[in-house]
Amino acid sequence: MDTAAACLEVAFEQDEAVTSRVYVALRVPANPLRTFQAFTEQIALWWQPSRLFQLTPRGDGRLAFEPGVDGRLLTTLADGEEFEIGRISIWEPGSRLVFTWRPASFTPDQSTEVEVRFESVGDETRISIEHRAWDTIPQKHAARHGFPEHVTLQRAADWWRASLTQLKSKLPG
Repeated sequence: MDTAAACLEVAFEQDEAVTSRVYVALRVPANPLRTFQAFTEQIALWWQPSRLFQLTPRGDGRLAFEPGVDGRLLTTLADGEEFEIGRISIWEPGSRLVFTWRPASFTPDQSTEVEVRFESVGDETRISIEHRAWDTIPQKHAARHGFPEHVTLQRAADWWRASLTQLKSKLPG
């Protein structure tokens, strides 16, 4: 069984109140502050567009974080239109980032939450992502593409893993 899927099962066994989530982690060859900066300031290094998790019907555009608590995660489309994907609730450079995540297909009251942690491990950083609250999105929602919940979560975990792998490949080692 995939590591991300195993983490999901354990979470449900331990606490039924835990929301459905994906968890992905890997080590990158940079210190936590540099990794945080690359993740938040150089999104193009790691962002992996996906037809399954497209941000808007017209594509993903160019993403950018506005630094700090209450800053936004925005995408700017080719025509200059901006779309707010989410708001930052925790901004701790080199340590932790938490923000809401809402593609255009979500209604204004629907969102998930992403928590990113940056932990020093020797000369590297373990970057971990927990993308939670998928159970707040109705099963028949377009973002689920008709997949059962465990498949939706596996696809999201695969996307985050590919994105972090891309970040790892772009950081100097």
